[in-house]
Amino acid sequence: MDRRVVITGVGAITPIGCNVKTMWNNMVNGVCGIKTITAFDTTDLPVKVGGQINDFKPAEHGIKPGDARKNDPFALYAMAAANEAMADAGDLNIAPEKLGVYVGSGIGGMQTFVKEAVKLEKEGPRWTSPLFIPMMISNMASGNIAIAHNAQGPCVPIVTACSTGTHSIGEAFRAVKHGYADAIIAGGAEAALTPLAICGFANSKALTRTEDPLQASIPFDKRRAGFVIAEGAGIVIVEEYERAVKRGAKIYAEIVGYGNTDDANHYTAPRPDGSTQSRAIKEALDGGKYTSDDSLYINAHGTSTHLNDSSETLAYKLALGEENARKAMISSTKSMTGHMLGATGAVEIIAAALALGNNIVPPTIGYKEKDPECDLDYTPNEARKVELTMAISTTLGFGGHNACLAIRKVK
Repeated sequence: MDRRVVITGVGAITPIGCNVKTMWNNMVNGVCGIKTITAFDTTDLPVKVGGQINDFKPAEHGIKPGDARKNDPFALYAMAAANEAMADAGDLNIAPEKLGVYVGSGIGGMQTFVKEAVKLEKEGPRWTSPLFIPMMISNMASGNIAIAHNAQGPCVPIVTACSTGTHSIGEAFRAVKHGYADAIIAGGAEAALTPLAICGFANSKALTRTEDPLQASIPFDKRRAGFVIAEGAGIVIVEEYERAVKRGAKIYAEIVGYGNTDDANHYTAPRPDGSTQSRAIKEALDGGKYTSDDSLYINAHGTSTHLNDSSETLAYKLALGEENARKAMISSTKSMTGHMLGATGAVEIIAAALALGNNIVPPTIGYKEKDPECDLDYTPNEARKVELTMAISTTLGFGGHNACLAIRKVK
C-alpha cells in the first residue's frame, strides 16, 4: 500500500540567509543576495557578480573543526543544512536502518578540485592532498550526513545538474511512499562559485555579464541576459505521514506529486516548445489531484536566461491549460538568491512549502519590462498575501533533466 509522505524539517544555507528563518524573511521582503564577488579577484573575468555565502561559520552549525578542515564547502553547506533540518524535525525516534539520505550536488567539490589542480601544477605530485578525492567527489555530502546522523538506510546522491535537489527529494518521496525507508534527509548542495566555473558557464553564454547586482537576475523580464551563479544548500526531512503524526511532528506540507522527464533535445538548451517540461509538471499536478478550483503557487525555475523563461512559460500553459496558467501565481526566487545549481530545487521547495503554509507568495524582484513570450503572473517585486491550496516547484537542468514536486497542506 502506498503511504502518505510529508515534510517535517527544513534547513538552508543561502545568499539571503544561513538558516531558514532568515532566508524566508528576506525572501518575503524582496532582499537581493546577489552581490559583487569578493571571494576572489574578478578583474580579468567576464562576470563580476554572484550569490556568495557570507558569514558562514561551520562551528555555528554544529560542525566540528576537524570535519570543517576535511570537507569541501559544498559538503559543509549540506551538513549544516541537514543539522538544521534534523533539529527542526525534532526527535525522529527512528531505527537507523529506516533513515536514509538522498543529498546530491550538480558539480561536487569544485573548490577542492581547482585548489589541488593548481597545487599539482605549481608544486608537483607529492603535495597533492590525501583528502583530495573524498573532498571532491559529489557523494561525500550524503556520506558525511549519514555518518553524522547514523542514517544506515538507503543513501543515493543524485546528480542531475540544476535539477539535483528536486530529483533528490522526489526520489526520497517515492522511497518513503513505497516503504523503503520511514524518513529520508533529502536535498542538494553546491559551492562552485570559482573563476573556472564562471569562465565555463560564461563562455557557454549561460551567465549574465551585467555588473549591477540588482539588475543581474531578472527572471521573465524582457531584459534578461543569463543566470547568476550562486552557492548554498537546501535540506528537507521527508517522513511517512502516520509516524509523523504519532510523534507530534510539525508538518510543513504533504508531498503529493512528482514528475521526472528529459528533453532529449540538447546538452544545455531546453526544448523550446516546453512539451517535455510540461509532462513533468503535469505528472506532479496529476499526483496532487490538481483542479481548476485550486489556488496554485508555482516556484518557477526562472533562471533569467532567454530560452529557459520562455519555454518554461509555454510548459505551464501546456500542463495547466491557458486559463489556469493565467490564474496561477508564479515567482522565481532566483531573482534574490541567484542560481544555486544542484541546491536550487531543494531551497525552492522549502520556499514553496513556506509560501503554502503562510499563504504568502514571495516576489520576483527586479521585474520591469514585460516580455510577450513571458505573459503570465510572475508576482513582480512585492510579495502577495493570498489563500493557497497547492504549490509546485519546477527545476530544469543541463542534460535536459526536468523535475517537478507538488505539495499540499495536510488536512
